[in-house]
Amino acid sequence: MDRPLLVGMFGSGQGKTVTCIACGERLARRDAREYDKHGDRWDRRDKRFEYLCKTCFGDICRQPRDGLEETLSAAEAGETDDETFLAQFSDLSGE
Repeated sequence: MDRPLLVGMFGSGQGKTVTCIACGERLARRDAREYDKHGDRWDRRDKRFEYLCKTCFGDICRQPRDGLEETLSAAEAGETDDETFLAQFSDLSGE
């Protein structure tokens, strides 16, 4: 890794407020955990992260989710209205 990337990784987010995607709590960025719907949190270039509060982060399952992130991304989670997302997710999930 080069130095600018390290500064971006560890120096960003100071004083920023974020919202937990699971419970909706607003909290300081330093008190949140990053969530990457693409499942590759270490590749940070040109990426926007979502956040979880520590409680919700601790509650999530750490077991493999058999392509869940790819399906969410393909269904345009967070990028389209709920009705469209749910229809696309259902189609992609085969349900």
